[in-house]
Amino acid sequence: MSIQMHAAVSYPINDEMERVLWLAEAIDGPLTVAFMWEGCAEAERVVLVPAATLALWEHWAPAAYPTSGAEDENPAVAEEPELAHPMELGAFTLFRRRVGGRTAIARKGVVVAELLSPDEAHWLQEKARDVRQGFMDPKQKAAFEEFLARQASLGEQ
Repeated sequence: MSIQMHAAVSYPINDEMERVLWLAEAIDGPLTVAFMWEGCAEAERVVLVPAATLALWEHWAPAAYPTSGAEDENPAVAEEPELAHPMELGAFTLFRRRVGGRTAIARKGVVVAELLSPDEAHWLQEKARDVRQGFMDPKQKAAFEEFLARQASLGEQ
């Protein structure tokens, strides 16, 4: 069972950003956040994932999140994403990636979390869970094989 939390942030500056990071780290998992960026009429819904949780998901996930199929389009027609400068928000710096749409959140030069689309976060979490559940470390595997060897065969039962 996992904890699901949702938060709304009017503008991601010092105190509000610190609060949502603290919540995500406290629950040790993803936090759905709605950001109201200055000048935008609608809130952007993203999932804030602490860096350690994202590293764990990416360790276990067997492949990268599938893109929207931009590679299949004619490369001459495909639009190159605009280079965005890092956004300074008090103690935090947001680095939006040109490919994939992720945004890294750094505090004092260290990435502490990333903002992902809800679809990508869900996909990564599910893939990581599926692979991890099918994995046994060597000690666990040896103990399980020993346990199976001690079991009576079906004919002996």
